[in-house]
Amino acid sequence: METVRLTTAQALVRFLARQYSERDGQEQRLVPGVWGIFGHGNVAGFGQALLQAAVTREADLPYYLARNEQGMVHASVAYAKMRDRLATFACTASTGPGSTNMITGAALATTNRIPVLLLPSDMFATRAADPVLQQLEDGRGGDVTVNDTFRAVSKYFDRISRPEQLIPAALAAMRVLTDPVETGAVTLALPQDVQAEAYDWPVAFFRRRVWHVGRPVPEPAAVERAARLLRGARKPLIVAGGGVVYSGAETALRAFAEATGIPVADTHAGKGAVPWDHPYAVGGLGSTGSYAANELAREADVVLGIGTRYSDFTTASHTVFGNPDVTFVNLNVTRLDAVKHSAEPLVADARLGVGALADALAGWEVGAEYRLHTRGLIARTREIEEACFQVGHGPLPAQTEILGALNDVLDDRAVVINAAGSLPGDLQQLWRARDPKAYHVEYAYSCMGYEVAAGVGAKMADPSREVVVLVGDGSYLMMAQEIVTMVSEGLKVIIVLVQNHGFASIGALSESLGSQRFGTKYRFRDRDSGRLDGDVLPVDLATNASSLGADVLHAASVDDFRAAMEKAQASHRTTVVHVETDLYGPNPPGHGWWDVPVSQTSVLDSTREAYETYAARKTDQRHYL
Repeated sequence: METVRLTTAQALVRFLARQYSERDGQEQRLVPGVWGIFGHGNVAGFGQALLQAAVTREADLPYYLARNEQGMVHASVAYAKMRDRLATFACTASTGPGSTNMITGAALATTNRIPVLLLPSDMFATRAADPVLQQLEDGRGGDVTVNDTFRAVSKYFDRISRPEQLIPAALAAMRVLTDPVETGAVTLALPQDVQAEAYDWPVAFFRRRVWHVGRPVPEPAAVERAARLLRGARKPLIVAGGGVVYSGAETALRAFAEATGIPVADTHAGKGAVPWDHPYAVGGLGSTGSYAANELAREADVVLGIGTRYSDFTTASHTVFGNPDVTFVNLNVTRLDAVKHSAEPLVADARLGVGALADALAGWEVGAEYRLHTRGLIARTREIEEACFQVGHGPLPAQTEILGALNDVLDDRAVVINAAGSLPGDLQQLWRARDPKAYHVEYAYSCMGYEVAAGVGAKMADPSREVVVLVGDGSYLMMAQEIVTMVSEGLKVIIVLVQNHGFASIGALSESLGSQRFGTKYRFRDRDSGRLDGDVLPVDLATNASSLGADVLHAASVDDFRAAMEKAQASHRTTVVHVETDLYGPNPPGHGWWDVPVSQTSVLDSTREAYETYAARKTDQRHYL
């Protein structure tokens, strides 16, 4: 057997550079590069291997420098999301805090079911120098390290304690990364001494490998069972999730809706699969859903879920589907999701499954009265949206007005990125996406700090698109440093920084739950009350963005914002458009509910009143059996 002598790190670099994914005859690099920050745990191991590859060109695996380990995972996730989960980055970090900084990103990837390869450095496998710098000593066992925390948030975890263990582990890692059912964060913990240890590797380990991402075919009997339920429906509703987008089922779904007349609601991950102005598109569903989608959900007798995992925001905490006899048909590549809500499962690729249902339902369509009802609800929804865009609020504009202006100035291919705060709720109701990649809202983990880093990954995945990061001041303050990465990599990204000097979403939620917006404003501590409700803090986020290398434009009104966006789009540099909005809204009207428990007992009148409302809403909540 032919072998080559390399260190473990050199072998992993060479292996990763030769991995490809393929679907529908289209091949691409599975791991096109590595994000990293070097420390003593990886600089002489994986860092040396990447340097050697770059100098000798023995392996094509470019290195990209991040500014925060969590941020580089977010960038990798955004890249993979834009590439329909067919390509992602590897992320290398040093031991201790460098590695544990990636855990939040790992949880985000796994919750969203997006592939990312994490390579945290670990302590000495030989234990020759224990305890080393940044090592956690655990009295329960010498093999416990901080990297064990990755186990809970990874779809695959392995610790490479001997060089030869890399061979099965690396192959298993690629299997999980390319499996639509199992994908998520994949973690290979690399002890720093093992990274630098040499081994005689079989040359066959480094051959070009193509990992075929298949499309599971629907079982004919399952298709017929699902079609039978849909044929008997009078008021069916489709819920389009992220699986529609990842499988490329958008065209098939639009044709299916047109042929049958079934209206299509969407989740955050599914928005754009059917264009917002399609005659059967009824908008976002659930806790922050649109008027049309939620009204149709309350009446629906059969719900066809396609590629959705039915989060509590989608179901409005199990209250939005109000028909006591509602039945579910779930088309999903993952059986875990296909059987939710006691559904009739159709386990298959979304595109193939929709096509099979279309064939089985050929000639069937909903009644004319239901079509007319759907059109009326859509018309009312458009009136609500326009009122939000044209509210004329002052002296500071409402956030909804800024979104209306942004809708107007961006083209259909522009990617809008968001993850947390009040913006996802406003976006779900108001954003008018016509392209499945134009709406990039991470709302499975809803991670503050995702947005700026995700802008890096999204732009790298498709440089031809305008990428707009929409971020509030709360999320910006948690992780803005990847602006430096944008600048250093020459990436043109527009960052719309919406500043309202507090947590607008949690503040409003706090108020509705009787907690009086406690601890949700960026304020000085008041000497009399002892609470954070004094004057506004003199924080200048625009100057901060400028110091990180971005160009900065200011907008004091909606008209100013439109003009600033035109300048930003004409620029070739990363540009921050800073605009202040009113912390207190107004926000879009609510059409759904979210279960956030209220204290059952309290001396505060506000809390007692909120509990009465909460208890009343709980009566609508149920299991779908």
